[in-house]
Amino acid sequence: MTASVNIVKLAELSPEERERCLKRTESDLGPYLEKVEPIVAAVAEEGDEALARFTRQFDKAPVTADRLAATREDFIRARKTLAPDLIEAIAFAARNITRFHEDQKPEEMWLHEVSPGAFAGDRMTPIPSVACYVPRGKGSFPSTVMMTCIPAKVAGVEKIVIVTPPGPDGNIDDATLVAAEAAGVSRIFKCGGAQAVAAVAYGTESVPRCAKIVGPGSPWVVAGKRLVADLIDTGPPAGPSESIIFADGTVDGRLCALDLLIEAEHGADSSAWLVTPDARVVAAALAALPGFFKEMSAERVGYAEAVLQGPQGGIMLCPDAESAIAFINDYAPEHLQIMSREPMAWLGSFKNAGEILLGEYTPSTLGNFVLGPNHVLPTGGWAKTASPLSVFDFMKRTSIGQVTREGYERLAPHARIIAKYEGFDAHANAVSELRRNLLKN
Repeated sequence: MTASVNIVKLAELSPEERERCLKRTESDLGPYLEKVEPIVAAVAEEGDEALARFTRQFDKAPVTADRLAATREDFIRARKTLAPDLIEAIAFAARNITRFHEDQKPEEMWLHEVSPGAFAGDRMTPIPSVACYVPRGKGSFPSTVMMTCIPAKVAGVEKIVIVTPPGPDGNIDDATLVAAEAAGVSRIFKCGGAQAVAAVAYGTESVPRCAKIVGPGSPWVVAGKRLVADLIDTGPPAGPSESIIFADGTVDGRLCALDLLIEAEHGADSSAWLVTPDARVVAAALAALPGFFKEMSAERVGYAEAVLQGPQGGIMLCPDAESAIAFINDYAPEHLQIMSREPMAWLGSFKNAGEILLGEYTPSTLGNFVLGPNHVLPTGGWAKTASPLSVFDFMKRTSIGQVTREGYERLAPHARIIAKYEGFDAHANAVSELRRNLLKN
């Protein structure tokens, strides 16, 4: 089993080899951009006909241009078909996700007195529309429906649509429909990949043009977003899944192996590392993996093995905790799990991560589905500057200012000096005697 999982010793890596360990599949979009460009152009030109054609071609689904939208009958069928315990689990998750994002929502407006008689603040208003991308190629993701649509609803977005690839039968996944219903969204369209991104960027006969698109996706989706970024806000970066588990040696390495597989099973384009300074954790994890593989489907084992044997994953043994932390901060993972009996002792050391899950009882399974915080997280190293999807992504700030006569007398002289220095005559005139004389009249 050891030979089938990458074992990397950080201390023995050259700078170039260490850099390669930081790479993700979306790091080089060049090949995808070339292939995606004609897809985007076709959707812009042909609309629904191109959407349907690409859905038949790429998703092998019998979809026609006049049947792209989910119908009321689709929602009724889904609720009748889905197992009651899954319907209840979706409702449970929706409640927690809603509560978290309601707590996150900022006050509608604030004004503070920055100087006597001068007030400044912000007003928060929702964006007008958003498309929520829900992937399907390697599984069905009702959780992503809730994670994208619920914060948009909480923010007050009026027009929310979902774009998602249909299955081979041409239908939208039943759980996706039920989750959409739980989130209060009824407009769902059968399209995925770069063609779906193009559809909401340009608008088609069926799919409305939207102001923004959010949600995770493959490099094809990421490339599509790149090409239409001048037409639509492409939201926070969210590519293929990635995770790092940091283990300090106080926990069972078998538990680390169990959780290492969570993100690794998403697909061969995922990234997953167990990073530890403790050789005992490495040995225990390696010994445990074959048993855990036996509890997974052949498809998911294939994905996990591809990740753990490929350039984007494995087990990394570090000479000490400091070098492990430095690597993780450079990596800036989407998911970071601190496996320690005292995880709070390590929390302050980690600066860059989309989310940080603390301790043995917080696997990313809980964060992905039911804990409440958003699972649409920055990938590809963007956690250094980007944040998880949130209510704020569906709202915009408008600065508010108001100055009284008393406040004006204090601010105007300073503003006039700066305006004159920068060479703006009208700026300076607006806070000069000209204004004072007009106000007197």
